[in-house]
Amino acid sequence: MLAIVAAIVFGLGFLLDLLDTQIAGSISGTTFMLLGLTLLALHQAGIGTASVKSYGGWRGRSRR
Repeated sequence: MLAIVAAIVFGLGFLLDLLDTQIAGSISGTTFMLLGLTLLALHQAGIGTASVKSYGGWRGRSRR
């Protein structure tokens, strides 16, 4: 979920950078880029991801 939000934030930052505008005086495309990188770092750390109960590691249930 955080990766999707990061993609949206990156898109907004890209548009602000292309238009060379700022929102509320100090929020620019670079601010959105840094926010997107923070969201991606949180996503990579496992925050905001759904946890699936695993039975036996990454393979799931083993067949017998």
